[in-house]
Amino acid sequence: MKPGGQGPHMRSGMPLYFFRISNGRYAGASDQGSEFANREAAWAEMTKVCGNLLGSISRTMKQDAEWQMELLDESKKPVFRIRLVAESVG
Repeated sequence: MKPGGQGPHMRSGMPLYFFRISNGRYAGASDQGSEFANREAAWAEMTKVCGNLLGSISRTMKQDAEWQMELLDESKKPVFRIRLVAESVG
């Protein structure tokens, strides 16, 4: 089993991805990875999770703030990023 695997369970050989959320100065990545068959499946799950979170995030978001979710590969490098930005204009 590779480091970062899921406990005592054997990995299936599918790519392992991690979620990271940033909100202002706070940033945290999941310690538990998720396996997805491919990048498209990882993107689909990321958009589903993000969609479930955005309602509550947008209701509490401050002006001139940014929230983002990233999907990281096994080496913890970003693969995808979704950003929500609240800007004052004018």
